[in-house]
Amino acid sequence: MARILIVDDSPTETYAFTTILEKHGHEVLNAENGADGVALARQEQPDLVLMDIVMPGLNGFQATRQLSKGGETAHIPVIIVTTKDQETDRVWGKRQGAKGYLVKPVQEDLLMTTVNKALAGEPLDD
Repeated sequence: MARILIVDDSPTETYAFTTILEKHGHEVLNAENGADGVALARQEQPDLVLMDIVMPGLNGFQATRQLSKGGETAHIPVIIVTTKDQETDRVWGKRQGAKGYLVKPVQEDLLMTTVNKALAGEPLDD
């Protein structure tokens, strides 16, 4: 189905998301930090990016901004998936260009509903 890039420095979270996405037929790419995520997105052109916020070096807000404002990656929807549950974080994430914002731990049905809507170009209610 779709190629989805997971940008997260937690092997546990990456494994959990990979398991869910592959179960639903998606191909998964991984990056452990924002800089690697941006580089991999430019190189591989995934259909969607799941982006953590708190990572070493380039954080998820900065990486989301680079992807959403970058000419070759602006078309790729980014969904922020983080433990940061403040309204200010949600607003800031959207301002950086994120299409959606999910708070960990994310239930499988919510993750897949959000992913499927983003892939279809539908607005996300979050």
